Amino acid sequence: MKETKLTLAAAALNQTPMDWAGNLQHIQTAIQEAKRQNAHILLLPELCITGYGCEDLFLSPWVSEEAFEKLLEVKEWCDGITVAVGLPVFLNKQVYNTACVIKNKEIIGFTAKQFLASDGVHYEPRWFAPWPANEVQEFEMLGQKYKIGDIVYEEQGVKYAFEICEDAWRPNRPAERHMAKGVQLILNPSASHFALSKTDVRYRLVVDASKKYQCAYMYANLLGNEAGKMIYDGEVLIAQNGKLIRRNDLLCFKDVDLEYAEVCFSANPEIAEVIEYLPPIDENKELVAALSLALFDYMRKSRSRGFVLSLSGGADSSLCAVAVAEMVRRGVESIGLQTFLEKALFFTEEEVAALGQLPKEEARKAIVGKLLTCAYQGTVNSSDDTYTSAKELAGSIGATFYNWTIDEEVQGYTSKVEHALGRQLTWQQDDVTLQNIQARVRAPAIWMLANIKYALLLATSNRSEASVGYATMDGDTAGSISPIAGIDKAFIRQFLIWAQQELGYTGLQYVNNLQPSAELRPQEQTQTDEKDLMPYEVLNQIERLAFYDRYAPEEVYTILLEQQKGTPEQLKAWITKFYTMWSRNQWKRERYAPAFHLDDYNVDPRSWLRFPILSGGFKAELEKLQQQ
Repeated sequence: MKETKLTLAAAALNQTPMDWAGNLQHIQTAIQEAKRQNAHILLLPELCITGYGCEDLFLSPWVSEEAFEKLLEVKEWCDGITVAVGLPVFLNKQVYNTACVIKNKEIIGFTAKQFLASDGVHYEPRWFAPWPANEVQEFEMLGQKYKIGDIVYEEQGVKYAFEICEDAWRPNRPAERHMAKGVQLILNPSASHFALSKTDVRYRLVVDASKKYQCAYMYANLLGNEAGKMIYDGEVLIAQNGKLIRRNDLLCFKDVDLEYAEVCFSANPEIAEVIEYLPPIDENKELVAALSLALFDYMRKSRSRGFVLSLSGGADSSLCAVAVAEMVRRGVESIGLQTFLEKALFFTEEEVAALGQLPKEEARKAIVGKLLTCAYQGTVNSSDDTYTSAKELAGSIGATFYNWTIDEEVQGYTSKVEHALGRQLTWQQDDVTLQNIQARVRAPAIWMLANIKYALLLATSNRSEASVGYATMDGDTAGSISPIAGIDKAFIRQFLIWAQQELGYTGLQYVNNLQPSAELRPQEQTQTDEKDLMPYEVLNQIERLAFYDRYAPEEVYTILLEQQKGTPEQLKAWITKFYTMWSRNQWKRERYAPAFHLDDYNVDPRSWLRFPILSGGFKAELEKLQQQ
């Protein structure tokens, strides 16, 4: 085999659905950078012209037509380089997810995706049709004919082909067939969403494929919070014959993140540079990186002017506050102070200049002060500990902090209802009502602050609460976005300890010494979340066994009993409570503010887990459980 050396480049792009100008600008920037590095082939992510998250708009023929017109613009930038760019193609009343190959300003062909993602957060079969293996057709667009299908391409004698995202995750993946055709290079344009530790799996997928098929393998993923819920880590991988040649830093704040490498193609290729990959992944570092980037993209793409937060001094709101502070720290480190402020859209030239003159830590706190406004809204049932926790954390990160009480408003609503009913409301008879009114009364004033500041109101519900409906609708669930609704409470608590110790957020010392509590009952009742529910460790395990592993209630009981998570009677009571509360509160999960997908599953019915609002409530299954 003749030896050929090609410079391969792949770029992660931070795209937005239907942002034609912005998306094309990032594509053009990537092409220009690849040319500067004398790249022969540039790989761009899946559907990067339209954005991956267009959802039902993909079913509108005009979207594919518009994307094709944009492709013709991209074509003119590709002199002296081969570029693979993703877009939908509408053909025979069906939509195909394709990668178009442009070589020196000429469209060579379109490879269409063969396997469509349909599990978890994915709904691709709703929009796209799968392309059959080994089939190539011809279609006409704007008077020109083009090839589309399962195509093998060639660059300076080196044959290459595609696996588009999900194609690579299937046992009968296209690479299995391509190797027999003499293919030496696989390109994988992807829109692979972020989940904790997923990069480990993706790394093995790419590197192991390059070893199994004795080929070079290049992978490019989307970057950032593209459409609201999904986060993309922007991973770029170049591997050959089981060795990793290039890998970038994930979850950066750039619009375009490009990596390149010279790769030798021969019978025994010389691999000059090898990167050592050192798992395991630190999920705390992953979480804070994903959260901070997702919040920044959500803020700037929604053209909002920062965030407002009802800071209770508890774990959930504290995590939201730290996430905004980390957004500033990581963003400034990633792209520099001036670029960060420019991308945030609402800092004036004078503010940018003034902030640039401040010491680094002082500048960060000043930016947080403009981007994050917090309020502690106490009642007679609130403790001095949570007030101190909220005040000290806000002060330590530089957030704007307000403090007021809501007892007068609570009493006003309570008195009205008592007058209408002709009786007093009591904790013995009206416990839930008296708790909920406190949470609901907090919503109007904090919404007022958000409206005044044109800011996003952060809802603070977590996944554990969402599972059992342990939240007040239109109270603590109020918000424009619910950034931590995909994370369980146990993870949040250990994360805050880690953030205090490893990231230097000393203001977290107060919340880390508190037991989680809604603080809605009189203080003498010493209310805690786990007393109201069950140990969070058990709650989270029931949730995972029930809806990720999909076990029946009786099977969940058997597994927890074997693991000695409690006595038989305790476990029966906890499992019964969980399934009963889960079924009763689906309507709440339907109404939660948009949430980020952060773990390998979530309970959001609009992305990962659908469940009927009305159901039998596992009545028969729970009766069977009690007979154990």
